[in-house]
Amino acid sequence: MITRLRQAVLADWNFEAADRLVKAHGLKTPFEDPGVSEFGLVNRVYAIGDQFLEIVVPVSENAPAARFLKRNGPGGYMLIFQLSDLAGARARADAMNIRRVWNIDLPDISASHLHPADMGAAIVSMDEARPAASWRWAGPDWEKRAAPGKITGAVIESGEPLRRAALWSEILDAQRDGPEISVQEGAIKFEMGAPESVKEISLEIGGKTLALGRETSRHEA
Repeated sequence: MITRLRQAVLADWNFEAADRLVKAHGLKTPFEDPGVSEFGLVNRVYAIGDQFLEIVVPVSENAPAARFLKRNGPGGYMLIFQLSDLAGARARADAMNIRRVWNIDLPDISASHLHPADMGAAIVSMDEARPAASWRWAGPDWEKRAAPGKITGAVIESGEPLRRAALWSEILDAQRDGPEISVQEGAIKFEMGAPESVKEISLEIGGKTLALGRETSRHEA
């Protein structure tokens, strides 16, 4: 079983912080996916190596992302994991009464979004791409628009970090060591904190380490 954090999603009220991030770290032309209008959003998807950073902005007051922003402010909204056995992951989620709030099965990719109230902290998307190196959500020719780097993981705050880590590990079939689960390029770490949320997303871009969290412009050199 392969588990990768293939795409990390931040929600914000506008793209101003994203523009600052692009200017500071050399991200290239993003893909704007018209399909996210289904969720009341506009977006930008930046390729980083063969992983992706997505910024979503609600254009409808009723969009789930708008409700998220009103509760939490800008920050980590969704984590998209690439799996090699989505059917198995769907079966595990269903057996554990984890709600699937969106499902799609296309020739080149299948995906399910898990309810954030059940998973805690964020929407978790489980995706299986065919072939594995492809990624529909990044648009055509994303390889030509990729900045050098990678997404190395995330930090999740929770009132029950060990319980949350165990849940995510079982659903995603990922190895766990206490409050930390392994993904291909790094780890998802769970720590005590409130409100339950994605505290930060860790990246390496152009030789610099960044920790993007409740403000998309925050970073560490």
